[in-house]
Amino acid sequence: MGERTSHPPGTFSWVDLSTTDPDGAKQFFGGLFGWAFDDLPVGDGNVYTMCRIGDGQVCALSAQMEQERSMGVPPHWNNYVTVEDVDASAARARELGGTLFMEPFDVLEAGRMSVVADPAGAAFCMWQPRESIGATVVNVPGALTWNELATKDIPGATDFYGPLFGWEFQDMDTGGGPAYSIIRNGDRSNGGIREQSQAEAGMPSYWLPYFAAESADAAAARARELGGNVLAEPMTVPAGRFAALADPQGAAFAVFEGDFDD
Repeated sequence: MGERTSHPPGTFSWVDLSTTDPDGAKQFFGGLFGWAFDDLPVGDGNVYTMCRIGDGQVCALSAQMEQERSMGVPPHWNNYVTVEDVDASAARARELGGTLFMEPFDVLEAGRMSVVADPAGAAFCMWQPRESIGATVVNVPGALTWNELATKDIPGATDFYGPLFGWEFQDMDTGGGPAYSIIRNGDRSNGGIREQSQAEAGMPSYWLPYFAAESADAAAARARELGGNVLAEPMTVPAGRFAALADPQGAAFAVFEGDFDD
């Protein structure tokens, strides 16, 4: 099992779901991935729900903020990157042309974070751990295994994220298909960047989390049974097989079947 006690800076370490229906999300993802749930009160009547596989923390979900709802922001997954100093990283993101949606702030004793958008508008979070490292289990069925940026400007993305996180990028041969680049953080693969398709014209750039699955086809079929949608039918790629899905509230994510890192 891909157990973790820490995440190196620059690593995707956590995702959480901002949803209009926490109870419905629990029913869907519990049925899809077998997650168990721990509801944690976080003040003002709000609840942050930890999602577990066994004793391992996989991700979390919570009710969407009213401010986001009023702005018409749909339910979505937030993707977190570990950093050593979130205040310094937030300042650097601004220097590189990013926009700070939320200035750095403390999350109780768990850590410190900021919400940022890259120059093309893709939002992500930066996490400086204290008591919480983020996910304590990854790369097993039902756990986070990949994070992917869909953007119209791959060179612009590499110019932003490379200096910000120290990432390096490996362009893949897609046989004439859409451009794709592997993100490398040190000696490990850390996600991907792909060119947005024509079908995504008009959509902002965005990050998408991938969860490991024993079978992408079975996961897609089960998602339909549970009231979700299949946004992209299961397909084979050199690394394995994947499908893009959405929960009943519309939050998009993907599943991947293949060889996983430890």
